[in-house]
Amino acid sequence: MTVTVRSLHVYPVKGLKGIEVPRARCTDLGLEHDRRFMVVDPAGLFFTQRSHPRMATLWTDFRGDALEISTADMSPLEVPLRPAGAPGTRVTVWSSTVDAVAVSIEADAWLTEALGTPCRLVYMPDSTERFSNAHYAGNGRRVGFADGFAYLVIGSASLDDLNARLVARGQAALPMNRFRPNLVVEGAAPYAEDGWGDIRAGTARMRGVKPCGRCEVTTTDQSTGEVRGPEPLATLATYRNSPEFGVMFGMNYVTLGSGEVAVGDTVDLL
Repeated sequence: MTVTVRSLHVYPVKGLKGIEVPRARCTDLGLEHDRRFMVVDPAGLFFTQRSHPRMATLWTDFRGDALEISTADMSPLEVPLRPAGAPGTRVTVWSSTVDAVAVSIEADAWLTEALGTPCRLVYMPDSTERFSNAHYAGNGRRVGFADGFAYLVIGSASLDDLNARLVARGQAALPMNRFRPNLVVEGAAPYAEDGWGDIRAGTARMRGVKPCGRCEVTTTDQSTGEVRGPEPLATLATYRNSPEFGVMFGMNYVTLGSGEVAVGDTVDLL
């Protein structure tokens, strides 16, 4: 059976809602504009839905050369997709501390009000280099502000299998947005994406390097920001638990060759 791209998802601001797009350019950092922005505290430490689930209720959208961020009961915020300025702000995401551009005082004030805690919005310019864990990805594989790797790929059949198990345990089926993938593919067996290695999607080439160990963000309703645990982690732990990676769902990929990918494109194993 032919494997194809079912949907593409870009998350311009780490932790906020993503944007479903019909096509995207694949860069060495992942899908263009993916996780180039990040919300940080006044000291520069990144925000995540793990500690700030309200982030799920902030929407993002592309408006020409601008990024719009919106939420209920506030006028939208608009910032340039590529903010100008020197990368003079040091920020930390997991074990990485890198230089970023402070977007604007207005953006900081808007997000502080929306999230109810002091914070800032920063941007990763092209000149900043952050690399994936070389033990899994090999040397020199760049990544933006994503947790660790340029892409997260999940098969629609994998979610179908998980949902069948959830329903059999008396739980509700879950939407794909609980897992925040970049590429959703269809036409393959459940969890086939874990073992593909090198692939071509459209004209871009990628390599599968590490199963995605899942955290409590998967228990947060991405429509309301409500934490609804313990599912899906409890069910996944019954059959997708690894001593090295923890509870697994989805596969992390890195860029082998830049290109274009669109919904409906064939995914070829190389």
